[in-house]
Amino acid sequence: MENDKTQLVATEKYGSLESWKYQLKGGLIKREREGEHGGTTGNSIIGVFKSVFLPQGYPESVSGDYVRYQFWDTLQAFSSSLSGTLATQASLRGVGVGNQEATVAAATVTWLLRDGTGMLGRILFAWLKGHKLDSEAKKWRLVADVLNDMAMFMEIMAPNFPACFTLIVCSAGILKAIVGVAGGATRAALTVHQARRDNMADISAKDGSQETLVNLAGLLVSLILIPLVTDNSLLTFVLFFLFTILHLFANFKAVRSVVMDTLNEARLAIVFHQYLKDGRILNPLEANQKESVFLEFRRTVPIKLGVRLMELVSTSEELHMAILNNHESYLIGVKHGSVCVCLGPGASVCDEIRAVCQAVCLCTVLQPVSPLEGALKQLSMSHRKNHWELVYESHKLMDQIFHPFLEGVETAGWQTSRTLLDWDEWRVDWKKKRS
Repeated sequence: MENDKTQLVATEKYGSLESWKYQLKGGLIKREREGEHGGTTGNSIIGVFKSVFLPQGYPESVSGDYVRYQFWDTLQAFSSSLSGTLATQASLRGVGVGNQEATVAAATVTWLLRDGTGMLGRILFAWLKGHKLDSEAKKWRLVADVLNDMAMFMEIMAPNFPACFTLIVCSAGILKAIVGVAGGATRAALTVHQARRDNMADISAKDGSQETLVNLAGLLVSLILIPLVTDNSLLTFVLFFLFTILHLFANFKAVRSVVMDTLNEARLAIVFHQYLKDGRILNPLEANQKESVFLEFRRTVPIKLGVRLMELVSTSEELHMAILNNHESYLIGVKHGSVCVCLGPGASVCDEIRAVCQAVCLCTVLQPVSPLEGALKQLSMSHRKNHWELVYESHKLMDQIFHPFLEGVETAGWQTSRTLLDWDEWRVDWKKKRS
């Protein structure tokens, strides 16, 4: 009778998805899933689906916003696939598919010109804006999708303007090349954010599987759409308009759902302004909700980080004032309407955060967009006298508040071991001695 008793000898878990127990009975060990008394077929199918399309260790191995972002990203990919089908059909009609008067040589030249201009556009964009794609990943992710819709609209319109067809499709090719660079780079940046176990490759691979499944679904729907829209321009434009609205809405919701816990200039400014206002530190969720996902074009007092010394000072007196009124790891000042920061070679990540906070103070005072309160009012009074006095007052303010602010930032859940602040590579080693 003793051998008939059941004894629990071990338990095991597969993340938070599965829980199993091992029981000893009659000298044999049996494995049984906890909380399961039948109906294993449905669970096994769901388990296989998760293992195929979700990263290993989900949900612990990814960020908390992963599912929400992937839902909207899947929806936008589906709508983009359908829009792409309409654009491809228009492009093929424009190069002469179905037209007996068209020549293979003319179609080939048009295609090569489109691809060539796209390659040049890809190189130029990566040179001009590549460094912005990490610090402003959400903004450029949205911009990439807007440009993608513009390119597809141009391809659909191109056959209606035969004289300008090549010019239009080449312009669309440039936009699509920019989309390829911006979309791929920002997706990589978001993957770094989502990876919680250094599993970026796994997340990228599963994201590719999800996108392939969506494209397959889009292909099946496209097989139904193509006979309907052939030789029907009005229906083509109506469907493209509806798919574009869905695409842009899903993209907006996708980037808004991302909650990044790494500080860039926009998120740091939001957190620091709130701290100056009422002493409260916003957590990553609160700050990301306040962060704009649209590019700014009307900023009259830009902040330039990691500039050359000559962009900050041009005389020995200005150099003396910069060293006298600043932190030992960086120099900051106002030059030609911009707040410029020179970074020392030994500056730490905390020094970089402090420098940007001080630059945000100066930028806010130089162009107040709302009534200033507290310490910023005192800085505004200094601004009426001299820019270097403003720098000195902001330096004293940072001496008082930065350490408690930094501690609060760490407590609120922000990463302070690394940032996404957009620093240029110049480092200045100035003479530390003050006269």
